[in-house]
Amino acid sequence: MLQACLNGRRTTAFHPAVPLSPDELARDARAVAAAGADQLHIHPRGANGRESLDSAVIAAALDAVRAAAPGVPVGVSTGWWIGPGGLARQDAIRDWRIRPDYVSVNLNEADAPDIIRLANGMGIGVEAGLWTATDAERFVGLPEAPRCLRALIEIQEQEISAALRVTDDILGRLAGAGLALPVLLHGADAMMWPLY
Repeated sequence: MLQACLNGRRTTAFHPAVPLSPDELARDARAVAAAGADQLHIHPRGANGRESLDSAVIAAALDAVRAAAPGVPVGVSTGWWIGPGGLARQDAIRDWRIRPDYVSVNLNEADAPDIIRLANGMGIGVEAGLWTATDAERFVGLPEAPRCLRALIEIQEQEISAALRVTDDILGRLAGAGLALPVLLHGADAMMWPLY
């Protein structure tokens, strides 16, 4: 599996070509699908350019991306910081009429188990975002864990030996619990490619 993360938390301050609007996301979705990406991860933005879980914002982004890359599964982040923010995110997700194929849920966030249950109940796949071994321990203890789509190991360390140590620790916790989910390694910045 090769997942293309089209924008993440980044804005055009990072690079002028970071896609924010539905049309920009669609343009990049088409390009990365043509290059071989078979999964997409996006952070939809409202008209103000801020990340949003609003139903209309999600629908516009998903419609555009799916039209540009038909058949390629599309996921969105549910991060605590994304508008409306905090626990109010759950109400925003409940309002979705057009739903992503999956959502990413960060296990280091207070309401992660609630978001996982909500997504599962709505028929939306879940990528369980694990940044640390503590996140992995929390995840394997959840009754919903086996129903998740995959474990998303999001390495924050920026030095290869530390990144590999954390990765091995997380993988060990998953294996030790007998949880046989697919794993997606999500390196960032300096660890984008060395982890592969």
